[in-house]
Amino acid sequence: MKSSLKALMVQGTTSDAGKSVLVAGLCRVLHRRGIRVAPFKPQNMALNSAVTADGGEIGRAQAVQAFAAGIEPSVHMNPVLLKPNSDTGAQIILQGKAVTNMEADCYHDYKKTAFHVVMDSFQHLSETYDSIMIEGAGSPAEINLRENDIANMGFAEAADTPVIIVADIDRGGVFAHLYGTLALLSESEQARVIGFVINRFRGDIRILQPGLDWLEEKTQKPVIGVLPYLHGLDIEAEDAITATEVRDGDEKLKVVVPVLSRISNHTDFDVLRHHPEISFRYVKKGEKLTNADLIILPGSKSTRADLEFLRAQGWDKDIMRHLRYGGKVMGICGGYQMLGQTVRDPLGVEGVPGVSLGLGLLDIDTELQTQKHLTNVNGTMSLTDDVVVKGYEIHAGDSYRCDGSTDKALIRLQDGREDGLVNASNQVLGTYLHGIFDQTEAMQCLCRWAGSEEIQTLDHVRIKEEALDRVADAIEEHLDLTLLWPELSEDIAV
Repeated sequence: MKSSLKALMVQGTTSDAGKSVLVAGLCRVLHRRGIRVAPFKPQNMALNSAVTADGGEIGRAQAVQAFAAGIEPSVHMNPVLLKPNSDTGAQIILQGKAVTNMEADCYHDYKKTAFHVVMDSFQHLSETYDSIMIEGAGSPAEINLRENDIANMGFAEAADTPVIIVADIDRGGVFAHLYGTLALLSESEQARVIGFVINRFRGDIRILQPGLDWLEEKTQKPVIGVLPYLHGLDIEAEDAITATEVRDGDEKLKVVVPVLSRISNHTDFDVLRHHPEISFRYVKKGEKLTNADLIILPGSKSTRADLEFLRAQGWDKDIMRHLRYGGKVMGICGGYQMLGQTVRDPLGVEGVPGVSLGLGLLDIDTELQTQKHLTNVNGTMSLTDDVVVKGYEIHAGDSYRCDGSTDKALIRLQDGREDGLVNASNQVLGTYLHGIFDQTEAMQCLCRWAGSEEIQTLDHVRIKEEALDRVADAIEEHLDLTLLWPELSEDIAV
C-alpha cells in the first residue's frame, strides 16, 4: 500500500516512542511547503490540555501540532479526550466538552459511541485541509484493547489510512519492538503499515545498518529513516513530567513545584524550566519543599484528593515554614483553589461529594460545578505597574471572595471580570490563568514579586518555533519522504 497526501497515521511501539513530536515535525514539514495540513488524534488520554478558540478542550499535544501547522487548534483535532481522575476512571470529553465520568470497564463499551464522534471530526478535517497527520495512542499491539479500538488500527482501518510505526531506540530492544508490534497485527493491518521510523538514535548509523537490513528482510517493510537524538529538544509534553532544570551559581530565582497525584497542565512551567537564570525543580512524593524562593502549586484534575495528597506528604507544613522565612507561594487553577479556605464538591464532580479545608492562605471559597470554564482570556496584572497577561481557563469550579477579605484582585480581565487574589502580606497569590508565564513581561513581573533581580527576556514563542524547525529539519535530512509522499517526490526528495 502506498501513502497518500490526504492522511498519514503515526503509531508507536510504546507510549513516549515519539509519536507526538514526529506528527508535529511532519506538520511543520508540509506547512513549510505551503500545504494546508492539520493534526488529528482520535483518542487522547492526558491531563495537559488546551482551550480552542471556540471554547472547547483538547490535548495539549494537538495544540502544539496545530501551532507547527500554522493553524488555530480545533476541537476536531482531538475529538475524544480522557482526563484520568482516579486509577480506574476518567472524565470523558467529546469534541471539546465534558460529557461524563466513567470507569475503564464501562468506557470499553462506550467506545462504540465515541467512534461516531471520531469519524465525524475526521470527516470535518478531511473536507477542510489538504492533508491530515494522525497520531495514534500507546501501541496498536495491546491485545486487551483491540476490541472496539478507536485510537490505533481500529481507526486506521475505518478511515483507510496508511500507517508508519515509530520506536524509541533509546529505550533498547528497538528491533524486537518493531518486529513484535507488526507480528501482533492482523493481516489487513500489517498490509496497512508502509514502513518504520527509528527515533532518538545516538552514534554511528553504520553500526545500526545490519539490524536495519535484518528488519527489512524479515518484515518486507522499509525503514523510512533513523532520526537522531536531538539534544536539548524540549517541546511541550503530552503528559509526562519533563526533567528538572537546576542551575548552580547563576540563578536569580529558585522555584519548586510539587508533583501532585493528578497534576495537570504542567506545561505552565516550561518557560521557567528553560530560563537560564531560574533554578527550577519538581518535588515528587517523599521529597520536601525546601531551598526555594517561590513555591508554585500547580493545576490538578482532582483538587480535593490532591489536597489530601499534599498534606500526606507534609507539604502543607513545608509551605507554612517557607512563608515564615519570608518566601512566596503561588497557586494556579487547582493550586489556587487549594490556597483558599474551603473546596466544596456537593455534586461529586471530582469524586465523593464533600467539603475539604484549604490551606487558608487566600480569602476564597470554591464550589465545584459540572459546567467547566473553558476560555482564552487576557487582561492586566497589577502587582506593580499594569502588565498585560494572556492565558486560558480550564476549571470546574467557581471561587468567591470571603466577606471582609483584605486580599486584592490580581488580574483585571478585558471582559470585566477579576481573576485571582494577592493576600494582604503580599506573600501569597493565586490565579486561574494557565500560561500566565508565557508572556515575558508577566513572567518578569511575577519573578520580581517572588524576590528576583531583573531577569532577562525569554521569547517563549521563538523557542517553540525553533524547536519545531529542528524536528522538521531532522525529518527532512534523515527520513526518505518519497516513501511517504511519492506524489510530491520532485518537491521533497531528500
